[in-house]
Amino acid sequence: QVQLVESGGGLVQAGGSLRLSCAASISIFSINAMGWYRQAPGKQRELVAVITSGGSTNYVHSVKGRFTISRDNAKNTVFLQMNSLNSEDTAVYYCHVPGGYYSGTYYPEESWGQGTQVTVSS
Repeated sequence: QVQLVESGGGLVQAGGSLRLSCAASISIFSINAMGWYRQAPGKQRELVAVITSGGSTNYVHSVKGRFTISRDNAKNTVFLQMNSLNSEDTAVYYCHVPGGYYSGTYYPEESWGQGTQVTVSS
C-alpha cells in the first residue's frame, strides 16, 4: 500500500484553525483523488474533502467555506486547512488514497494513514 502519514492535529479552541498534512511515500502526481476522512466518537467515518490530480475539489456540506484541501505534488503532500473550527469538527482525521496504478505500480488496496486527532474545545 501507499504509506501515508498525517500530522498537524491537536487541541484548538472553537473558532481557531489547524492545518493538517498528509505525506505520501510515493509521487502523488498520478494519484487522481486524494481524500481526507474523519471519524468522530459514535459516528461513522465520513469523507470530508477530496482533491483530484487536476486540482478540482469537493467537500462535505458541513465544512464548505471553512476547510480547504490542497496538494503539493513536488512534496508528495496533501493538506487540509481548517478554519472556524467548532466542536462538531472533533474527530480523528485520516488521509486516504484509493487503489490503482500509480507510477507504474499497481496498488490493489486502498491506503489509509494512521490518523491524527483534532479536538475542538468550546
